[in-house]
Amino acid sequence: MKMIYHFPKVILTIIICFMMSWVNAQDLQADNMLLFQRDNGGWFKQFHEKPFSYNVVFAPVDKEAIAAEVKEGAATIDNDATNKEIRYLVNIYKTVSNPRYLAAAEKGIRYLLQSQYANGGFPQYYPDRGLYRNEITYNDNAMINTLNVLRDVALHQNGFEIVDQQLVAPCAAAVSKGVDCILKTQIKVDGKLTAWCQQYNEKTLEPAKARAYELPSISGAESVGIIEFLISQPAQTPETRRAITAAVAWLNAVKITGYKFVINVPDVNAPEGKDRRLLPDSNSTVWARFYEIGTNRPFFCDRDGIKKYDLRELSYERRDNYGWYGTWPKKLLENDYPAWLKKQN
Repeated sequence: MKMIYHFPKVILTIIICFMMSWVNAQDLQADNMLLFQRDNGGWFKQFHEKPFSYNVVFAPVDKEAIAAEVKEGAATIDNDATNKEIRYLVNIYKTVSNPRYLAAAEKGIRYLLQSQYANGGFPQYYPDRGLYRNEITYNDNAMINTLNVLRDVALHQNGFEIVDQQLVAPCAAAVSKGVDCILKTQIKVDGKLTAWCQQYNEKTLEPAKARAYELPSISGAESVGIIEFLISQPAQTPETRRAITAAVAWLNAVKITGYKFVINVPDVNAPEGKDRRLLPDSNSTVWARFYEIGTNRPFFCDRDGIKKYDLRELSYERRDNYGWYGTWPKKLLENDYPAWLKKQN
């Protein structure tokens, strides 16, 4: 004999409303991230070979094109791709409890773990060995952004306490390997530690060339993100402290005082009526993006791969479309490093 249960209408209405709210719980950007996620768990940085926004409603024809690109499998950590999607999905899950969002984030974390080399480095693209994509990449903080995500998982912080607990130990191990790679890739000149190049050969750990205008060098930009990461490590080893101190000393040694980098200097002879120039300013300090290994001499490069030592010698296209100078170390040197140093004493 079948038992028939009769729920009061009020209770039944509450149950239906709850189920409907869960079914309809969605977020446009998160839903679009699910569309773009590769089978390997990572994401790409472009759609139709151009940057795009997740905060749009894609037409059916676009979704077909997205599905086709997803099948290609290309994924990257360049321009914060994959890392930003993982962070967004983890955070939105707290508000919109769609289990697909959390599952996608966890799949992304597993992709990061899978992409790491045995020596602790991370390639810019995985799996992809074309051009410079397989190199260990600090450029634009690619590897550092990845390590920060994995560290948040390992330390149950910044919202990542909700992810699969089985990911904690592998992420902690990955961060430890990443730190080891950072220490091994710090450039030595005449036996003295300096800072880091934008990218390295994944096998030899030697500074490497990426794009034609990105030659082996010591970077005044990417080195800052690496130092900040080491400073934020909860456990400081003698090797880590030595690396930080040496890198900060190098940044202080190569700073260019009495100049500022201006990106919109009026120039009637320039193609767009403006130009980028390094101008005298007694109150300013800047750093070059690239310093020559061994001499600490700032250099620049066109798409022909030929090194130049004067920004004015570059073509307008390269001069106007790359960050050759900047104030990247300012906050580190004025605030973060002194605060860290105080804790060490």
